[in-house]
Amino acid sequence: MKRTVFDQDQDAFRQMIREFIAKEVLPHYEQWEAEGLVPRDLFRKLGALGVTGFGIPEEYGGPGETSYKYQAIITEEAARVGVMLGHYGLSTGMVLPYLLDLANEEQKERWFPGIASGDIMLCIGMTEPGSGSDLAGTRTHARLSEDGTHYVLNGAKTFISGARVSELCVVIARTSPATPENRRAGLSLLVVPTDSEGFGFGRKLEKIGMRSSDTNELSFTDVKVPVENLLGEEGKGFTYLTQKLVRERLAVGVDATARAAAAISFAKAYVQERIVFGQPVAAFQNTKFVLAECAAEVEAAQAMVDKAMDLEDTGELTPADAARIKLFTTEVCARVVDKCLQLHGGYGYMLEYPIARLYTDVRINRIYGGSNEVMKTIIAKDLGL
Repeated sequence: MKRTVFDQDQDAFRQMIREFIAKEVLPHYEQWEAEGLVPRDLFRKLGALGVTGFGIPEEYGGPGETSYKYQAIITEEAARVGVMLGHYGLSTGMVLPYLLDLANEEQKERWFPGIASGDIMLCIGMTEPGSGSDLAGTRTHARLSEDGTHYVLNGAKTFISGARVSELCVVIARTSPATPENRRAGLSLLVVPTDSEGFGFGRKLEKIGMRSSDTNELSFTDVKVPVENLLGEEGKGFTYLTQKLVRERLAVGVDATARAAAAISFAKAYVQERIVFGQPVAAFQNTKFVLAECAAEVEAAQAMVDKAMDLEDTGELTPADAARIKLFTTEVCARVVDKCLQLHGGYGYMLEYPIARLYTDVRINRIYGGSNEVMKTIIAKDLGL
């Protein structure tokens, strides 16, 4: 189906990003996968393109108000050739919006120019050992000093993407106890420089997929965080997180749909070249039927995502909408990638083929950003159940 979600400027932007990935990413990607992270300099190159500070006003060096569709294009172009740009999408598309909405004037002047140039990358510390998706169970705590000048931060986080190549980490911490009536009370957002004394890196976690993006354990031991680094109002952290998870779940849906489309492209190229029993694998009816099923599912997911991007631009995308998108697109992606790997036969299990990396990369889609079981709960509540 013809897509109408992008305009001419966005089409031109897509071509620029496609050329950047071909020059700056593809020749080095196998090395980045082996090393377990992308080089820090990649983000400065992206900053030079003007794509690390979407939404940052021009007076701070950013491009000003921009549609989320530009970020979606970057996601789609990376997926098209089977690569990832480290935690770029998380920094720009998921963490930066917290600062755009909540930073005061002094914080904007302090952080925005560096983010726009790519000199400051962002990560976020949500998940803790033992708590998973239950953010209300956060145990990391920040105590205000007696003189009121700083918080003393203690605790631990896990599954934190991109921390080793980030300069700032938005940490969810408990600044006051929860109440019996409201477990979500007392959480705040603190912006913590990753070079702070007491900010510790634990293991760089070994994942089955997304290996070019580092994932880390973090610890905080009496880290002094200036009160000037409180983001938004104290105690309203859970509310802020809920608001921003809509964008995060849309981003997961965009990525899942793009990678499912890429899987079809990889499989189509393979089955047209691979000869079995004297004919291309593409000549068999089963191959045609499998790819036809996959194409139909991806078209449905794409229509859903494109509609959501329009709603995001107008501020009308709801938490329940985002949950539906994440649930549907990630389940479609899982089915499509699995079927496309099967069409590769034994070669689909070999890492030299992009479908193999894709198979492990997309497995996380049904887990992060809130597991798909959580998405079903949100949708059920929206149904009044």
